Amino acid sequence: MGKKRIIKKEGATGVDQELKARSLSKIPKKKLTNAVLYVQSTFNNTLMNLTDSQGNTVIWLSSGSLDFKGAKKGTPFAASKVAELLADKAKMIGLNSVDIIIKGVGAGRESAIRALAARGIEINTICDMTPIPHNGPKPKKPRRV
Repeated sequence: MGKKRIIKKEGATGVDQELKARSLSKIPKKKLTNAVLYVQSTFNNTLMNLTDSQGNTVIWLSSGSLDFKGAKKGTPFAASKVAELLADKAKMIGLNSVDIIIKGVGAGRESAIRALAARGIEINTICDMTPIPHNGPKPKKPRRV
């Protein structure tokens, strides 16, 4: 006969509410008004790291930590959900404005910034620090037959 399948209809479109509540409960006690946000967007994941002016990490999140698995971690939807949760945490510690440094060529670059702006965080500067090779690696030797 086979196994019975149970289909869950609720919560299939977004982040699990229990996971979101657990993430929002861990808020640092440090109060900030201005910070630097590092967004590393690869093809496989999106990482966001909020630091103070000295470079000390205050909040960090990734799409993998929000229970996105596999190929879904690198999507713009996952990046926007990470940015929304990070913006909620940042509002709780009193953050008003942020300088953004982007690294990587993934799909979540733009959607993460748009989600932050939609949550009411003022963006001062956006700097793209994606590494670009000037000449690339040395090519392989020609094959001798």
